[in-house]
Amino acid sequence: MTDHHRMIIAIDGPAGAGKSTVAARIARRFNLLNLETGAMYRAFALKALERGISPEDANGLERLASVTVIRLESSPNGNRVFLDEREITSRLREPAVTEAASRVSVHPAIRKWMVNLQRQLGERGRIVMEGRDIGTAVFPDAEVKIFLDADPEVRSQRRYEQIETTPAAGTVAPAAVLEEIRERDRRDRTRTLSPLKPAPDAVVIDSTRLPLDEVVERVEGIIRERLALG
Repeated sequence: MTDHHRMIIAIDGPAGAGKSTVAARIARRFNLLNLETGAMYRAFALKALERGISPEDANGLERLASVTVIRLESSPNGNRVFLDEREITSRLREPAVTEAASRVSVHPAIRKWMVNLQRQLGERGRIVMEGRDIGTAVFPDAEVKIFLDADPEVRSQRRYEQIETTPAAGTVAPAAVLEEIRERDRRDRTRTLSPLKPAPDAVVIDSTRLPLDEVVERVEGIIRERLALG
């Protein structure tokens, strides 16, 4: 029997697939807490950049993680992200932070630390958690697992439009965004620990040619079917 009080919805997929937007809307529809794990990696990457620690310095990053506290707080406008009790939400979409987040996330020690932290945040259930390894590593027993995907060109265009509407993100060329998406895909799919891939029991949705509203409706339908909700 499914425990509806626990209810964990895992939404995974590559950069620019629409995970954050879909997760936020699903959380509102089902009155769940939305936990954006990508924001946690970006928060840690920001701290590494501020401390002058290279994203390739595995030992330095592991020491930094041991003295780092990351907290997410839900709000009507999305997650507020706190790094060592300092709110850093507005800085998380800066290109340098996004790039560094992808690079720090490949280190096994950092991923293990994050997985444990994410499990702690979501252990009470009634959450939508989105990321790249939620259904495979963080909550492999999640009641519903969705894997959102789309062609790299479409995902890069979405990310470019997001950057264009985020003042703190600065200016970047569309071609550079596409190259960054492809490089991030390569890192995410080939890393040793928890590579990006659909869980065996995940429902894969290709949103390349789907409007956002239709993606949300499909995900909502899958949740209602899996959990036998009316």
